[in-house]
Amino acid sequence: MSTTPQVLHLSLILKGDLVDATGVRLGRVDDLVVRLGTDDYPPVSGVVADVAGREVFVPAERLGEIEHGRVTVSASRLDVRPFERRPQEILLDGDVLDRQLINIDGARLVKANEIEIARIDGWWRVVGVDVSLRGLARRLLPRRLAPRMHLGTFIDWASLEPFTGHIPTVRLRVPHPKLARLHPAEIADIVEAASRQETHEILQALGDDPEREADLFEELEDELGADLAEERSDSDIAELLARMETDDAADLLAALPDGRREPVLELLPSVLRRRIRTLLGYDPTTAGGLMSPDFIAVYTQATAAEALDRLRHSSHPHEALIWVFVVNTHRRYRGAIPVAGLLKADPETLVAELVDHQRSVRPDADLEEIARLMTDYDLTVVPVVGDGDELLGTILVDDVLELVIPNPWRRRFGLFGGE
Repeated sequence: MSTTPQVLHLSLILKGDLVDATGVRLGRVDDLVVRLGTDDYPPVSGVVADVAGREVFVPAERLGEIEHGRVTVSASRLDVRPFERRPQEILLDGDVLDRQLINIDGARLVKANEIEIARIDGWWRVVGVDVSLRGLARRLLPRRLAPRMHLGTFIDWASLEPFTGHIPTVRLRVPHPKLARLHPAEIADIVEAASRQETHEILQALGDDPEREADLFEELEDELGADLAEERSDSDIAELLARMETDDAADLLAALPDGRREPVLELLPSVLRRRIRTLLGYDPTTAGGLMSPDFIAVYTQATAAEALDRLRHSSHPHEALIWVFVVNTHRRYRGAIPVAGLLKADPETLVAELVDHQRSVRPDADLEEIARLMTDYDLTVVPVVGDGDELLGTILVDDVLELVIPNPWRRRFGLFGGE
Protein backbone atom coordinates (compact mmCIF):
# COMPACT_ATOMS: atom_id res chain seq x y z
CA MET A 1 0.00 0.00 0.00
CA SER A 2 1.20 3.49 -0.83
CA THR A 3 1.49 5.94 2.01
CA THR A 4 1.41 9.71 2.05
CA PRO A 5 5.02 10.95 2.22
CA GLN A 6 6.08 13.04 5.17
CA VAL A 7 6.17 16.75 4.33
CA LEU A 8 9.17 18.68 5.62
CA HIS A 9 9.38 22.44 6.06
CA LEU A 10 12.37 24.20 4.52
CA SER A 11 12.69 26.61 7.43
CA LEU A 12 13.24 23.68 9.81
CA ILE A 13 15.94 22.16 7.57
CA LEU A 14 17.92 25.37 7.13
CA LYS A 15 20.55 26.08 9.79
CA GLY A 16 20.35 22.45 10.84
CA ASP A 17 23.38 20.19 11.24
CA LEU A 18 25.17 18.50 8.37
CA VAL A 19 26.34 15.16 9.82
CA ASP A 20 28.12 12.05 8.59
CA ALA A 21 26.72 8.52 8.77
CA THR A 22 27.94 8.14 12.36
CA GLY A 23 26.27 11.36 13.50
CA VAL A 24 29.43 13.48 13.69
CA ARG A 25 28.68 17.10 12.86
CA LEU A 26 30.42 18.35 9.72
CA GLY A 27 28.86 21.76 9.29
CA ARG A 28 25.63 23.76 8.90
CA VAL A 29 22.96 23.45 6.21
CA ASP A 30 22.56 26.82 4.46
CA ASP A 31 20.31 26.01 1.50
CA LEU A 32 18.77 23.32 -0.69
CA VAL A 33 19.47 23.31 -4.42
CA VAL A 34 16.74 22.34 -6.87
CA ARG A 35 17.06 21.72 -10.60
CA LEU A 36 14.18 23.07 -12.70
CA GLY A 37 13.02 21.04 -15.66
CA THR A 38 9.92 19.29 -16.93
CA ASP A 39 9.05 17.64 -13.61
CA ASP A 40 5.94 18.91 -11.83
CA TYR A 41 7.88 18.42 -8.58
CA PRO A 42 11.53 19.37 -9.16
CA PRO A 43 14.12 17.21 -7.39
CA VAL A 44 16.57 18.44 -4.80
CA SER A 45 19.95 18.18 -6.53
CA GLY A 46 22.00 18.86 -3.44
CA VAL A 47 22.68 20.87 -0.31
CA VAL A 48 24.77 24.00 0.18
CA ALA A 49 26.48 23.87 3.55
CA ASP A 50 28.96 25.80 5.63
CA VAL A 51 31.87 23.49 6.53
CA ALA A 52 34.65 25.08 8.55
CA GLY A 53 33.74 28.49 7.20
CA ARG A 54 33.68 27.34 3.56
CA GLU A 55 30.55 27.15 1.36
CA VAL A 56 30.48 23.66 -0.15
CA PHE A 57 28.02 21.67 -2.23
CA VAL A 58 26.92 18.13 -1.37
CA PRO A 59 25.18 16.46 -4.35
CA ALA A 60 21.99 14.47 -3.89
CA GLU A 61 23.78 11.17 -4.60
CA ARG A 62 25.86 11.67 -1.47
CA LEU A 63 22.97 12.57 0.79
CA GLY A 64 21.27 10.19 3.16
CA GLU A 65 18.32 11.29 5.24
CA ILE A 66 16.92 14.82 5.26
CA GLU A 67 15.17 15.68 8.50
CA HIS A 68 14.10 18.72 10.45
CA GLY A 69 17.27 20.03 12.02
CA ARG A 70 19.65 17.58 10.31
CA VAL A 71 20.90 16.38 6.92
CA THR A 72 22.99 13.21 6.79
CA VAL A 73 25.86 12.69 4.34
CA SER A 74 26.10 9.06 3.22
CA ALA A 75 29.51 9.34 1.52
CA SER A 76 32.65 8.64 3.52
CA ARG A 77 34.45 11.66 2.07
CA LEU A 78 33.21 15.20 1.49
CA ASP A 79 34.20 17.29 -1.54
CA VAL A 80 35.05 20.71 -0.14
CA ARG A 81 35.31 22.57 -3.43
CA PRO A 82 33.35 25.89 -3.40
CA PHE A 83 29.71 25.78 -4.49
CA GLU A 84 29.08 26.81 -8.11
CA ARG A 85 25.55 27.02 -9.42
CA ARG A 86 24.88 24.85 -12.48
CA PRO A 87 22.41 25.66 -15.30
CA GLN A 88 18.74 25.50 -14.31
CA GLU A 89 19.54 25.30 -10.60
CA ILE A 90 17.85 27.51 -8.03
CA LEU A 91 18.34 27.93 -4.29
CA LEU A 92 15.16 27.41 -2.32
CA ASP A 93 16.09 29.88 0.40
CA GLY A 94 18.05 32.37 -1.70
CA ASP A 95 15.81 32.41 -4.80
CA VAL A 96 12.30 31.33 -3.80
CA LEU A 97 11.53 31.83 -0.10
CA ASP A 98 9.95 35.23 0.64
CA ARG A 99 9.56 35.90 -3.10
CA GLN A 100 6.49 36.05 -5.29
CA LEU A 101 5.53 33.14 -7.54
CA ILE A 102 2.94 32.76 -10.28
CA ASN A 103 0.02 30.63 -9.13
CA ILE A 104 -1.22 29.29 -12.46
CA ASP A 105 -4.41 27.66 -11.15
CA GLY A 106 -5.35 30.79 -9.20
CA ALA A 107 -4.10 33.17 -11.92
CA ARG A 108 -2.46 35.42 -9.34
CA LEU A 109 0.80 36.14 -7.57
CA VAL A 110 1.49 34.53 -4.20
CA LYS A 111 4.34 34.87 -1.73
CA ALA A 112 6.28 31.83 -0.58
CA ASN A 113 6.24 32.12 3.22
CA GLU A 114 7.35 28.50 3.57
CA ILE A 115 8.49 25.78 1.17
CA GLU A 116 7.61 22.11 1.58
CA ILE A 117 9.59 19.08 0.38
CA ALA A 118 8.87 15.35 0.48
CA ARG A 119 10.43 12.05 -0.63
CA ILE A 120 8.74 10.97 -3.88
CA ASP A 121 9.91 8.37 -6.41
CA GLY A 122 13.30 8.04 -4.74
CA TRP A 123 14.06 11.77 -4.71
CA TRP A 124 13.55 14.59 -2.31
CA ARG A 125 11.31 16.98 -4.23
CA VAL A 126 9.66 20.37 -3.79
CA VAL A 127 5.94 19.65 -3.39
CA GLY A 128 4.46 23.03 -2.54
CA VAL A 129 4.56 26.32 -0.68
CA ASP A 130 2.67 27.73 2.27
CA VAL A 131 1.45 31.24 1.39
CA SER A 132 -0.34 31.90 4.68
CA LEU A 133 0.78 33.85 7.72
CA ARG A 134 1.00 30.48 9.48
CA GLY A 135 3.96 29.60 7.27
CA LEU A 136 5.67 32.86 8.15
CA ALA A 137 4.90 32.45 11.86
CA ARG A 138 6.49 28.98 11.87
CA ARG A 139 9.82 30.54 10.94
CA LEU A 140 9.60 32.93 13.90
CA LEU A 141 8.85 30.29 16.52
CA PRO A 142 11.56 28.54 18.51
CA ARG A 143 12.74 25.50 16.54
CA ARG A 144 11.41 23.07 19.15
CA LEU A 145 7.87 24.46 18.82
CA ALA A 146 7.70 25.09 15.07
CA PRO A 147 7.06 21.44 13.98
CA ARG A 148 3.80 21.48 15.96
CA MET A 149 2.36 24.18 13.70
CA HIS A 150 0.48 22.56 10.83
CA LEU A 151 0.36 23.72 7.24
CA GLY A 152 -1.62 26.85 6.48
CA THR A 153 -2.63 27.63 2.89
CA PHE A 154 -0.74 24.99 0.90
CA ILE A 155 -0.36 25.44 -2.85
CA ASP A 156 0.78 22.49 -4.93
CA TRP A 157 4.09 23.20 -6.68
CA ALA A 158 2.71 21.73 -9.93
CA SER A 159 0.58 24.86 -10.26
CA LEU A 160 3.39 27.30 -9.47
CA GLU A 161 6.10 29.03 -11.46
CA PRO A 162 8.98 30.82 -9.71
CA PHE A 163 10.48 34.00 -11.08
CA THR A 164 14.06 33.29 -12.10
CA GLY A 165 15.09 36.41 -14.00
CA HIS A 166 17.44 37.40 -11.19
CA ILE A 167 19.36 34.11 -11.55
CA PRO A 168 22.05 34.32 -14.26
CA THR A 169 22.17 30.56 -14.87
CA VAL A 170 18.43 30.11 -15.37
CA ARG A 171 16.44 31.33 -18.35
CA LEU A 172 12.67 31.36 -17.90
CA ARG A 173 11.01 29.00 -20.38
CA VAL A 174 7.63 28.54 -18.72
CA PRO A 175 5.01 29.29 -21.34
CA HIS A 176 4.93 25.57 -22.17
CA PRO A 177 2.62 24.52 -20.73
CA LYS A 178 1.96 26.59 -17.62
CA LEU A 179 1.61 30.23 -18.70
CA ALA A 180 -0.07 28.99 -21.87
CA ARG A 181 -2.94 27.73 -19.69
CA LEU A 182 -3.86 31.28 -18.70
CA HIS A 183 -6.19 33.59 -20.58
CA PRO A 184 -4.50 36.85 -21.65
CA ALA A 185 -6.78 38.74 -19.24
CA GLU A 186 -5.47 36.59 -16.37
CA ILE A 187 -1.87 37.23 -17.40
CA ALA A 188 -2.70 40.95 -17.55
CA ASP A 189 -3.96 40.81 -13.95
CA ILE A 190 -0.69 39.17 -12.91
CA VAL A 191 1.40 41.73 -14.78
CA GLU A 192 -0.52 44.60 -13.18
CA ALA A 193 0.34 43.18 -9.73
CA ALA A 194 3.95 42.29 -10.54
CA SER A 195 7.15 44.25 -10.04
CA ARG A 196 8.92 45.73 -13.03
CA GLN A 197 11.49 42.94 -13.10
CA GLU A 198 8.78 40.28 -12.83
CA THR A 199 6.80 41.96 -15.61
CA HIS A 200 9.79 41.91 -17.95
CA GLU A 201 10.31 38.25 -17.14
CA ILE A 202 6.72 37.42 -18.10
CA LEU A 203 7.02 39.41 -21.32
CA GLN A 204 10.24 37.58 -22.12
CA ALA A 205 8.48 34.27 -21.56
CA LEU A 206 5.77 35.32 -24.03
CA GLY A 207 8.30 36.67 -26.52
CA ASP A 208 8.32 33.48 -28.58
CA ASP A 209 4.57 33.88 -29.20
CA PRO A 210 4.01 37.39 -30.67
CA GLU A 211 0.27 36.85 -31.11
CA ARG A 212 -0.17 35.95 -27.45
CA GLU A 213 1.91 38.96 -26.46
CA ALA A 214 -0.41 41.16 -28.53
CA ASP A 215 -3.41 39.58 -26.79
CA LEU A 216 -1.82 40.49 -23.45
CA PHE A 217 -1.35 44.14 -24.42
CA GLU A 218 -5.00 44.29 -25.49
CA GLU A 219 -5.96 43.36 -21.92
CA LEU A 220 -3.56 45.67 -20.07
CA GLU A 221 -4.62 49.06 -18.77
CA ASP A 222 -3.70 51.61 -21.44
CA GLU A 223 -1.24 53.50 -19.23
CA LEU A 224 0.65 50.36 -18.21
CA GLY A 225 0.66 49.00 -21.76
CA ALA A 226 2.05 52.29 -23.08
CA ASP A 227 4.64 52.42 -20.29
CA LEU A 228 5.90 48.95 -21.25
CA ALA A 229 5.73 49.63 -24.98
CA GLU A 230 7.58 52.93 -24.64
CA GLU A 231 10.76 51.04 -23.76
CA ARG A 232 10.77 49.49 -27.24
CA SER A 233 11.89 50.90 -30.56
CA ASP A 234 9.38 52.52 -32.91
CA SER A 235 9.54 49.53 -35.26
CA ASP A 236 8.93 47.06 -32.40
CA ILE A 237 5.91 49.07 -31.23
CA ALA A 238 4.55 49.18 -34.78
CA GLU A 239 4.88 45.40 -35.09
CA LEU A 240 3.03 44.98 -31.78
CA LEU A 241 0.21 47.34 -32.84
CA ALA A 242 -0.15 45.55 -36.18
CA ARG A 243 -0.94 42.30 -34.33
CA MET A 244 -3.50 43.90 -32.02
CA GLU A 245 -7.16 44.58 -32.71
CA THR A 246 -7.49 47.99 -34.31
CA ASP A 247 -9.43 49.70 -31.52
CA ASP A 248 -7.04 48.38 -28.85
CA ALA A 249 -4.05 49.43 -30.98
CA ALA A 250 -5.50 52.94 -31.22
CA ASP A 251 -5.96 53.10 -27.44
CA LEU A 252 -2.37 51.99 -26.84
CA LEU A 253 -0.99 54.46 -29.36
CA ALA A 254 -3.03 57.29 -27.83
CA ALA A 255 -1.47 56.55 -24.43
CA LEU A 256 2.08 56.91 -25.78
CA PRO A 257 3.89 60.25 -25.39
CA ASP A 258 3.10 62.74 -28.17
CA GLY A 259 6.56 62.49 -29.67
CA ARG A 260 6.31 58.72 -30.21
CA ARG A 261 2.90 58.50 -31.89
CA GLU A 262 3.58 59.90 -35.34
CA PRO A 263 6.85 58.00 -35.96
CA VAL A 264 5.13 54.76 -34.96
CA LEU A 265 2.08 55.53 -37.10
CA GLU A 266 4.27 56.06 -40.15
CA LEU A 267 5.65 52.54 -39.79
CA LEU A 268 2.20 50.90 -39.89
CA PRO A 269 0.62 49.47 -43.06
CA SER A 270 -1.36 52.17 -44.86
CA VAL A 271 -4.81 50.63 -44.28
CA LEU A 272 -4.18 50.14 -40.56
CA ARG A 273 -2.66 53.61 -40.29
CA ARG A 274 -5.77 55.15 -41.82
CA ARG A 275 -8.08 53.22 -39.52
CA ILE A 276 -6.15 54.16 -36.40
CA ARG A 277 -6.03 57.83 -37.41
CA THR A 278 -9.82 57.76 -37.76
CA LEU A 279 -10.29 56.24 -34.29
CA LEU A 280 -7.87 58.71 -32.72
CA GLY A 281 -10.10 61.53 -33.93
CA TYR A 282 -12.90 60.51 -31.55
CA ASP A 283 -13.33 60.98 -27.81
CA PRO A 284 -12.40 57.55 -26.33
CA THR A 285 -15.59 57.47 -24.21
CA THR A 286 -17.93 58.01 -27.18
CA ALA A 287 -19.19 55.49 -29.71
CA GLY A 288 -16.52 56.59 -32.19
CA GLY A 289 -13.77 55.97 -29.65
CA LEU A 290 -15.20 52.63 -28.54
CA MET A 291 -15.95 51.16 -31.95
CA SER A 292 -13.86 48.67 -33.84
CA PRO A 293 -13.52 49.02 -37.62
CA ASP A 294 -13.15 45.23 -37.94
CA PHE A 295 -16.47 43.78 -39.11
CA ILE A 296 -18.04 41.79 -41.96
CA ALA A 297 -20.57 43.60 -44.15
CA VAL A 298 -22.50 42.09 -47.08
CA TYR A 299 -24.94 43.60 -49.54
CA THR A 300 -28.68 43.09 -49.09
CA GLN A 301 -28.88 40.83 -52.15
CA ALA A 302 -26.30 38.37 -50.78
CA THR A 303 -27.43 34.92 -49.67
CA ALA A 304 -26.85 33.28 -46.30
CA ALA A 305 -24.36 30.90 -47.95
CA GLU A 306 -22.39 33.82 -49.41
CA ALA A 307 -22.32 35.60 -46.03
CA LEU A 308 -21.02 32.46 -44.32
CA ASP A 309 -18.36 32.14 -47.01
CA ARG A 310 -17.21 35.70 -46.22
CA LEU A 311 -16.94 34.75 -42.55
CA ARG A 312 -15.03 31.60 -43.39
CA HIS A 313 -12.34 33.49 -45.28
CA SER A 314 -12.13 36.53 -42.99
CA SER A 315 -8.88 37.39 -41.22
CA HIS A 316 -10.66 39.45 -38.54
CA PRO A 317 -10.45 38.35 -34.87
CA HIS A 318 -13.04 35.74 -33.86
CA GLU A 319 -14.94 38.15 -31.62
CA ALA A 320 -15.48 40.40 -34.65
CA LEU A 321 -17.22 37.56 -36.51
CA ILE A 322 -20.16 36.98 -34.18
CA TRP A 323 -22.37 39.26 -36.26
CA VAL A 324 -22.69 40.04 -39.97
CA PHE A 325 -23.90 43.48 -41.04
CA VAL A 326 -26.05 44.26 -44.03
CA VAL A 327 -25.64 47.33 -46.25
CA ASN A 328 -27.30 48.45 -49.48
CA THR A 329 -25.47 49.18 -52.70
CA HIS A 330 -24.72 52.69 -51.40
CA ARG A 331 -23.13 51.06 -48.32
CA ARG A 332 -25.81 52.42 -46.01
CA TYR A 333 -26.50 50.31 -42.95
CA ARG A 334 -29.62 48.12 -43.12
CA GLY A 335 -29.29 45.74 -40.17
CA ALA A 336 -27.35 43.09 -38.25
CA ILE A 337 -27.58 39.29 -38.31
CA PRO A 338 -26.14 36.94 -35.66
CA VAL A 339 -24.04 34.11 -37.08
CA ALA A 340 -26.46 31.60 -35.54
CA GLY A 341 -29.20 33.09 -37.72
CA LEU A 342 -27.12 32.50 -40.84
CA LEU A 343 -26.34 28.92 -39.83
CA LYS A 344 -30.01 28.08 -39.24
CA ALA A 345 -31.25 29.72 -42.43
CA ASP A 346 -31.69 28.11 -45.85
CA PRO A 347 -28.42 28.75 -47.72
CA GLU A 348 -30.27 30.56 -50.56
CA THR A 349 -32.17 32.95 -48.27
CA LEU A 350 -31.31 36.60 -48.84
CA VAL A 351 -29.63 38.25 -45.87
CA ALA A 352 -32.11 41.12 -46.07
CA GLU A 353 -34.73 38.66 -44.80
CA LEU A 354 -32.60 37.56 -41.84
CA VAL A 355 -31.89 40.91 -40.21
CA ASP A 356 -32.17 40.62 -36.41
CA HIS A 357 -32.05 44.32 -35.53
CA GLN A 358 -31.45 47.66 -37.25
CA ARG A 359 -30.56 49.87 -34.31
CA SER A 360 -27.40 51.98 -34.38
CA VAL A 361 -25.75 55.04 -32.83
CA ARG A 362 -23.81 58.03 -34.14
CA PRO A 363 -20.08 58.41 -33.41
CA ASP A 364 -20.73 61.12 -30.78
CA ALA A 365 -23.12 58.95 -28.73
CA ASP A 366 -21.97 58.78 -25.12
CA LEU A 367 -21.50 55.69 -22.97
CA GLU A 368 -24.87 56.09 -21.24
CA GLU A 369 -26.75 56.13 -24.54
CA ILE A 370 -24.91 53.05 -25.80
CA ALA A 371 -25.46 51.12 -22.56
CA ARG A 372 -29.13 52.06 -22.45
CA LEU A 373 -29.66 50.91 -26.04
CA MET A 374 -27.98 47.57 -25.34
CA THR A 375 -30.00 47.09 -22.15
CA ASP A 376 -33.39 48.09 -23.57
CA TYR A 377 -33.11 45.83 -26.61
CA ASP A 378 -30.90 42.99 -25.28
CA LEU A 379 -28.16 43.77 -27.78
CA THR A 380 -24.61 42.42 -27.68
CA VAL A 381 -23.50 44.61 -30.58
CA VAL A 382 -24.32 48.16 -31.64
CA PRO A 383 -23.26 49.45 -35.08
CA VAL A 384 -21.90 52.99 -35.38
CA VAL A 385 -23.05 54.89 -38.47
CA GLY A 386 -22.10 58.23 -39.94
CA ASP A 387 -24.33 61.11 -41.06
CA GLY A 388 -25.09 59.32 -44.31
CA ASP A 389 -25.92 56.05 -42.50
CA GLU A 390 -22.63 54.54 -43.71
CA LEU A 391 -21.35 51.80 -41.39
CA LEU A 392 -18.22 53.02 -39.58
CA GLY A 393 -17.66 50.35 -36.95
CA THR A 394 -19.21 48.22 -34.24
CA ILE A 395 -19.28 48.21 -30.44
CA LEU A 396 -19.40 44.87 -28.63
CA VAL A 397 -20.91 44.55 -25.17
CA ASP A 398 -17.54 43.72 -23.57
CA ASP A 399 -16.16 47.08 -24.75
CA VAL A 400 -18.93 48.79 -22.79
CA LEU A 401 -18.61 46.59 -19.71
CA GLU A 402 -14.90 47.34 -19.43
CA LEU A 403 -15.78 51.00 -18.91
CA VAL A 404 -18.91 50.48 -16.83
CA ILE A 405 -17.49 47.90 -14.38
CA PRO A 406 -14.53 49.15 -12.30
CA ASN A 407 -11.29 47.23 -12.91
CA PRO A 408 -10.94 45.94 -9.27
CA TRP A 409 -14.41 44.38 -9.54
CA ARG A 410 -13.50 42.69 -12.81
CA ARG A 411 -10.39 41.22 -11.19
CA ARG A 412 -12.23 40.17 -8.03
CA PHE A 413 -15.00 38.32 -9.84
CA GLY A 414 -12.89 37.02 -12.70
CA LEU A 415 -14.81 38.82 -15.43
CA PHE A 416 -13.40 38.74 -18.96
CA GLY A 417 -11.06 35.95 -17.93
CA GLY A 418 -12.68 33.17 -19.94
CA GLU A 419 -12.39 32.14 -23.52
